[in-house]
Amino acid sequence: MLSTRKRIELIAGALILAGVGLMLYKVFALGFPLLPGASRDVWTVESKVSFRPLRKPGPVEIELKLPEPKAGWQILDEHFASSGFGFTLQQRDDARWAVWTRQSLEETTTLYYKAQIYQPRREPLRQNSVPAIQQPMLEKDQATAMDRLIANLRSRSSSPGSFTGQLIQALGEDSSDADAAFLLSTWDDEQQPVLLAVLARAKIPARAIRGIRLEDGRRRQRLSSLIEIHNGREWVVFDPATAQRGLPANYFIWQRNGDNILNVVGAQDSQLEFALVSNSLPAKTVAVMDERVERFALLDFSIYSLPVEQQGVFKGLLAIPVAALVVVIMRLLVGLKTSGTFMPILIALAFMQTTLWVGLAMFLILVSVGLWIRSWLSHMNLLLVSRISAVVIVVIFLMAALAIGSYKLGFDQVLTVTFFPTIILSWTIERMSILWEEEGPHEVLVQGGGSLLVAVLAYLAMSNSLVSHLTFNFPEIMLSLLGIILLLGKYTGYRLSELYRFRALGDER
Repeated sequence: MLSTRKRIELIAGALILAGVGLMLYKVFALGFPLLPGASRDVWTVESKVSFRPLRKPGPVEIELKLPEPKAGWQILDEHFASSGFGFTLQQRDDARWAVWTRQSLEETTTLYYKAQIYQPRREPLRQNSVPAIQQPMLEKDQATAMDRLIANLRSRSSSPGSFTGQLIQALGEDSSDADAAFLLSTWDDEQQPVLLAVLARAKIPARAIRGIRLEDGRRRQRLSSLIEIHNGREWVVFDPATAQRGLPANYFIWQRNGDNILNVVGAQDSQLEFALVSNSLPAKTVAVMDERVERFALLDFSIYSLPVEQQGVFKGLLAIPVAALVVVIMRLLVGLKTSGTFMPILIALAFMQTTLWVGLAMFLILVSVGLWIRSWLSHMNLLLVSRISAVVIVVIFLMAALAIGSYKLGFDQVLTVTFFPTIILSWTIERMSILWEEEGPHEVLVQGGGSLLVAVLAYLAMSNSLVSHLTFNFPEIMLSLLGIILLLGKYTGYRLSELYRFRALGDER
């Protein structure tokens, strides 16, 4: 019979070899890059079309206008999920449409379109023909107010561009222009149709641009709109919310006119939402991966085939085993004391959202104030459940007060305080207060300082670009990490802190 130690060593060795073997397979067979190297930001954009059946089911037809990338963007690959629907791609008037059809619909359904895009170079929007201006249909009072507004803006502007900037400000929330407020009220307070109508009335060619603001990890993103006008020489883009000129760097244009993007027949309550995730990968590697996905489907252990929402979730989850390895090394080999095993990992995850220094400051403030309040509660002789519940409420109140106060002072970064795990913070405050009563403040400083030190080291490891690259592209490396942790679990030698503690014995020799 093999001893427990031998069995653990065999299992750990098998896990390490399996993880390394699968990673090497993906490097040499699938062309995955082992190191980040020179790479581009490749975005995976997933659109979700959800809808419900009508009370009287009948034929269903869903049409989604596909993007035509501009400003230097390129599409590497596209995937469609039909889920029992018939599917075709159609070309109409220089636009591509994805069309899903079905004879009847019995339940709520979601259809997916996923594209991988990247921007090899930033280019200005290509100029195309100027469309004929269509004058808006107006009531008499609307026309009168619009003419007064146009005359007022023209007296304060020198070009179509400055006129548009003044118009956007006049239609803003802080504006006191009575004519602009009246026009907004007649359009149900929707700015864009009023903006386009006034520009048309002023004989300035204009149209809406609809697209997505690319933010890594965002879910349920909606299309946003920009406005572009023709100043007689070229098209100029404006942000209708801020009057800022120019196309934002993180803006992916989906459509450059005012037509519908989604048409739904035979269903109701349709919604179009987007999920986004960004990865730093060489474009050629992504292309090779997409070409081989069918051939190596059974052996491809990457998470690129998952929906984008799940990719964004796993992007953070796959870094947790790295933090766990840091905790194991610091506790078993170094001998640091921490307030629990998972607390440093959760603090490190919070630091990933708040940045290191801001997160440290917020953690120290919350724990310090929480300990003071907990010491006051201890004199009231409350039961444990009531005491913990009271601390939870106090911590939430402190987080809200810190967020509101920082926002009023202009420190927007402190708003990320909400990423701290409230329950764990409350339990940590409770544990530290009990430790203070039983062991004294020195032990609280030792365990609290150890937790913060391990959390900082875990944060540095998780935020490292190489670690992020390896964990996301080679999730099978988790098997190797598990094998290493199992081996460390059988370590019975001296810890570094013990060598320092008993250094006097070595000096006596």
